[in-house]
Amino acid sequence: MNRISSNYEENTRFFDDALGAGRSCDMVCRDLYVGGRRARFWVIDGFGGDAILERMGAFWLSLQPEAVQGLTEMQQFADRFVTFMEVNVSFDRDDILTSVLMGKSLLVMEGLQGAALIDAKEYPSRSVGEPPDGKVLRGSHDGFVEAVVPNMALLRRRIRDPHLTMEGLKIGQRTHSDVALCYLDDRVDHALLDELRHKLQNIQAKSLTMAQESVAEAIRPKQWYNPFPKVRYTERPDTAAACVMEGSIILMVDNSAAVMILPTTFFDFTQEANDFYFPPLVGTYLRILRVAVFLISLLITPAWYLMVSVPDRLPGWLDFLSSPEPAALSLLSQLLVVEFLIDVLKLASLNTPDTLSNSFSMLGALILGDFAVQAGWLGPEVLVYMAFVSVAGFAQPSYELGYAFKLLRVVLLLLTAAFDVWGFGLGVVGIVVLLATTKPLVGHGYLYPLIPFNGKALRRLLVREPINADNT
Repeated sequence: MNRISSNYEENTRFFDDALGAGRSCDMVCRDLYVGGRRARFWVIDGFGGDAILERMGAFWLSLQPEAVQGLTEMQQFADRFVTFMEVNVSFDRDDILTSVLMGKSLLVMEGLQGAALIDAKEYPSRSVGEPPDGKVLRGSHDGFVEAVVPNMALLRRRIRDPHLTMEGLKIGQRTHSDVALCYLDDRVDHALLDELRHKLQNIQAKSLTMAQESVAEAIRPKQWYNPFPKVRYTERPDTAAACVMEGSIILMVDNSAAVMILPTTFFDFTQEANDFYFPPLVGTYLRILRVAVFLISLLITPAWYLMVSVPDRLPGWLDFLSSPEPAALSLLSQLLVVEFLIDVLKLASLNTPDTLSNSFSMLGALILGDFAVQAGWLGPEVLVYMAFVSVAGFAQPSYELGYAFKLLRVVLLLLTAAFDVWGFGLGVVGIVVLLATTKPLVGHGYLYPLIPFNGKALRRLLVREPINADNT
């Protein structure tokens, strides 16, 4: 341990230099006389709670010499004269530096061993508003923010159970980012929890620049070729609380409003918050509809191409499918071009100011619709099928799963174009094999509860059951 010195001048010189006092304009330090002893206070501007620090400073400045007479340890001073609840004394220089850079206030005093770290920080944060993703017609309209502590409070508000555990970790060799594991210690799978904790503690990364995505990439299996998402995210506290009550682990990462739900399986993506704010029968219908849309969006364009690519392949009652209007581009080229154009429009819409978004949507629809057909570049049938695929992508809550299906759909289309029926069959089998061999971050398996089979758990995922003692 890099222990703090017993010499006041040496300590102040070290912390001034290490924290950048005088070098960084946001590092504020203040010299005080507390009971006739010299003291120095460090805090990052914008992190310290001004009202709290002002009250404590006024109290310290009013102390008389006899009040601190005989004190030799900072812990003695903290026990008597630091009124704030969250305070600890440290002797480790590295721990002190990290704590100050996290927002804690540092107090060093002449003649006292150790340094006081006062956690009176107030991170800049937006208000707790409804997240843009996962909106519901009924239910709560609050959402997680980019700070871990308010997010933990949102869960505590919903789960008033002493078994609810918030386990804090620090990850990143340079950033020391706050990470919190939230779980019920009497419901969680402790073997799975130990596995996840071990992976987090052994992350070899200097920083978590992209928050939860950095954590996911650091601990996920090395399957770069597999597009299926390994993590389910939510910005809704009610969804996270329900998952915790059912034994899942919530992983919060500082600077991110989305939390990770672990373990994650493929069938978890069939659920959405709206399913639970409607009666069980309606919720079940919505889940069945969502699963059907999953499959149709994956297979519709390759299957249509397979049916119309060879004349007289379809029976007479399906002739309306086998006569796409001629266009300048081949049918395969049309499907691929529209696939990529839809993504281009999505990327462009992200960079379009809100005031111009409506105009941009109208322009994109005109170009891809009427103008493209009139110019003879695309056939109207292609636009109809691709419009359905595009709408289906928004029918499920996971963007990652939507793009996984898109990539697999393009590969399946290319295989169908190259090898006809054999290519289509090979592609479908390949997707099933890829899905079965997907490795989750932690847990039983990506296709659980189908593999290994658990009928009760599978039914609960596919059918919206009424609330009961075991189902939240």
